[in-house]
Amino acid sequence: MVRGARSAWGSGATAKWWFPSVRSMRQLGMVERMCASPGMLRATMESSLRIDVRPILSTLAAPTLVVHAREDLMPVQCGRYLADHIPGARYLEVDGAEHAPWFTEPDRILTRIEEFLTGSHAAPAQSHRAPRTVLFTDIVASTQHAAATGDERWRAVLHRLGEITAELTERFGGTVVKSTGDGHLTTFDGPTQAIRCADALRDHAETLGIQIRAGIHTGECELLDADIGGIAVHIAARICGHAGAGDILVSRTVRDLVVGSGTGFEDRGTVALRGVPGSWQLLAVDPHGARAGSAEAELASTPTPGPRTTMRRSDRAMAVMAKRTPWILREMARLAPATSRS
Repeated sequence: MVRGARSAWGSGATAKWWFPSVRSMRQLGMVERMCASPGMLRATMESSLRIDVRPILSTLAAPTLVVHAREDLMPVQCGRYLADHIPGARYLEVDGAEHAPWFTEPDRILTRIEEFLTGSHAAPAQSHRAPRTVLFTDIVASTQHAAATGDERWRAVLHRLGEITAELTERFGGTVVKSTGDGHLTTFDGPTQAIRCADALRDHAETLGIQIRAGIHTGECELLDADIGGIAVHIAARICGHAGAGDILVSRTVRDLVVGSGTGFEDRGTVALRGVPGSWQLLAVDPHGARAGSAEAELASTPTPGPRTTMRRSDRAMAVMAKRTPWILREMARLAPATSRS
């Protein structure tokens, strides 16, 4: 066995004996080559096969948990023997042929390890599913910004962006789920609020000297105690990954849900999202369309607007004349008697 392992070392064939569920021989071969040379492998295996710990098992006083897979290359009787001869040892036998049995039954093994270490295992987090609009934001070229500004100043920028995100998310009726380091994951009851929030975040980020990108998707999510999960969250994250600087990308689902809101979109084509089945049409929110949609929705509660801050030249000329009209009329009234006397 040792001679055969040495001659095949580097091809992945030896590791395959111990980890039969790993399909990639290329990866197994890479692991072998990175672990040891053929000579080191032979020396290690010969040394291991000569070790006999049976005489000292009864002297062990540390709490012990023995885990063994039934179809392991190492006979299951070995694991049973250890558990029988170590005082107070606990034994867990699982299905599978992996020498690392957590490959096949990770949940069961982790539960038993938790019970072994703590005396109990925590109850699973309560969750339920509900439709949510998921917004992912991310700072563009964050590493370059951090290198250019320095750690202390960059932390201040991130802190301020976090404050702005919290303020705007609350304003638009959303919830900040968590920070992703260079961005945030937030949720909303509807897509229109998420688009407005992303648009406002984009503008505020520019005042900090940075640009963000955003991805939005609406779907059924798994709502945990203080987190959120499900395929809809992964889709929103993948959409954000396709966005460029200043982009707010949405799925077609979002576009269809906000029809009539006044929000404009630009088709960005159909793409494959990594790890998500099927093809997905992505659309970019038109900045002017987003603001128009927000204005229409708030029209009822908005007071009558004042003069436009940007006006045509002819409009400005008329405004100047209107402002000066009372003065012109007064001067004409004063001149009229003098003219009549002359």
